[in-house]
Amino acid sequence: MSKPTIDPQSGPAPSQLVIEDITVGDGAEAVAGGMVEVHYVGVDYESGQEFDSSWDRGQTIEFPLSGLIQGWQEGIPGMKVNGRRKLTIPPELAYGPAGAGNPLAGRTLVFIIDLVDAR
Repeated sequence: MSKPTIDPQSGPAPSQLVIEDITVGDGAEAVAGGMVEVHYVGVDYESGQEFDSSWDRGQTIEFPLSGLIQGWQEGIPGMKVNGRRKLTIPPELAYGPAGAGNPLAGRTLVFIIDLVDAR
């Protein structure tokens, strides 16, 4: 797989988590609280500005789902290895309301996540 591009979003940002499978995987399934290894790219919903990408660092990232933002904790379980999923995450499930301390607070975020491994 190669780094995905995220097209500009249109319309108002959703108030709920939106999960869209781009490619359904065929491997092990990610489970809540499990370990995942992913490649991902994240952009701001309104501006389309990329704020983070594992692709640009040239390596995947591995972590327990329980340590991630709520939108990932809810949006990744059920994915299968070799799958690609788009998550549109409102602020409440990301970094909280504007002024919450994180530069991404108050923003709706869009991620495309490739599941490399799950256990």
